[in-house]
Amino acid sequence: MALTPRLDLRQSQQLVMTPQLQQAIKLLQLNNLELADYVAQEVERNPLLEVGEPGDGGVPGDDGGEHGGTANDEYLREGGDGGGDGSDGIVAADRGLDSATDTSSSADSALDTDYETNLYNSDAAPDRVSTETSSGSLSYDGGGAIKGSGGGFDDRGLDQTLEGEENLHDFLLRQMAVAVQNPADRLIATHMIDLVDEAGYLNAADLGEIAERLGCEDVDVDRVLTVMQTLEPSGVFARSLGECLAIQLQELDRFDPAMEALIDNLELLAKRDMVALKRICGVDQDDIADMVKEIRALNPKPGLAYGGTSVQPVVPDIFVQKNRAGSWIVELNTDTLPKVLVNQQYLTELSDVGGSKEAKTFVSDCVSSANWLVKALDQRARTILKVSTALVKTQSHFFEHGVRFLKPLTLKDIADEINMHESTVSRVTNNKFMSCPRGMFELKYFFTSSISSGDGGDAHSSESVKFRLKELIDAESPKKILSDDKLVVMMQAEGIDIARRTVAKYREALRIPSSVQRRRLKNMGS
Repeated sequence: MALTPRLDLRQSQQLVMTPQLQQAIKLLQLNNLELADYVAQEVERNPLLEVGEPGDGGVPGDDGGEHGGTANDEYLREGGDGGGDGSDGIVAADRGLDSATDTSSSADSALDTDYETNLYNSDAAPDRVSTETSSGSLSYDGGGAIKGSGGGFDDRGLDQTLEGEENLHDFLLRQMAVAVQNPADRLIATHMIDLVDEAGYLNAADLGEIAERLGCEDVDVDRVLTVMQTLEPSGVFARSLGECLAIQLQELDRFDPAMEALIDNLELLAKRDMVALKRICGVDQDDIADMVKEIRALNPKPGLAYGGTSVQPVVPDIFVQKNRAGSWIVELNTDTLPKVLVNQQYLTELSDVGGSKEAKTFVSDCVSSANWLVKALDQRARTILKVSTALVKTQSHFFEHGVRFLKPLTLKDIADEINMHESTVSRVTNNKFMSCPRGMFELKYFFTSSISSGDGGDAHSSESVKFRLKELIDAESPKKILSDDKLVVMMQAEGIDIARRTVAKYREALRIPSSVQRRRLKNMGS
């Protein structure tokens, strides 16, 4: 055969991860805080975008644009569109969403990126741009109806918005100005305050390092430390837990030799070894019980009572509640959904004014990027709602009766039910929280492994088994502590086929001590 150059035409199909598809996938796994930061960066980068006030407008992404399917759908979806035959509630939810946004595609375009705008930035920009998104409320009422409503407003009182609580550092500086008069000692004291952590402990086990760093004598540092340990809150500037408790006991005039011996052997107290502690301290059972009670009344982290880094509460992405008809309502928290607006007036001015080819290309790219961001945010909201609705339907017995009725569930189960790819469900449930009458739960909480039933019935969820294990241990008598082997027998009698090592693993995960430690603890408490 002769080797000669030639041209051949071949036709093939392949999946292409366009920049827009990568952006949509990225938005899926962001929580509400990360999403707000991402939108803020996009608004700063794109002059046509603005962030609107919550509570204005209607359903997120109500642009009425045509959605065309692309090969990118297969990356996020398994087999067909999401509007296929499934459970009535899920299908009704999808149809309600489609009618609310006036789209003309299949019933499930939720985050499978079947957009006509799935183009590179160099492609032509769409003719239409949505002007707002993520402003209203999307909800599923359990009976197939989807509701849309406007967002709320900030009705917090003035006392709930005040800031500026005095932190531990400022509190110690204010006391030091009175307790320490010598300028050289004040320099040492100020340096020590800078070394105190939030719990009130001095992060310097060796005082010689402080003396060497400041160019002073060790005795000067030790003298200043003695003064600083008398400041409030009691126990600050300690270098260990034992020293922190000793400082507080000295101020209460309860640091006698027996108590000092107990503080020196806190590891035995942690093991509940009362026999060894009584021998070391030279006291009887009643005395050791009183000493332990006094230690429990102390504060091991005194600095936390004086401010520190403010902890941000978890804000739910989904609300689940019952309506008057007794069905569950699944609703998005619109306060966590950023509202993105397109400045139409500025866009019109730019369109009317002629310019260079580079300027027109820049405006076209901004329009395309804005349109895609609006639709990506819309799809993100709809996909979260769809996955949450499927979770509530599957775990309905949990919402009705509690943790003991939690079913074993995998990502694939939900993915098959709503006709999406398993990786899409994983991204949606990452760092998303649901608020329901039973508390606040991360969406990942509802996906648990299964434990087979001993009587051949339905499998049990690992979370429900943990809950039952905790119930049995909490109800045990101090005179009859349940061993791991006994717990296995009791749970197998209830139809839970579980091994002893699994019981030990679950007990350690729940931070429940062993039977020996529980016996010491309960005997000490009694």
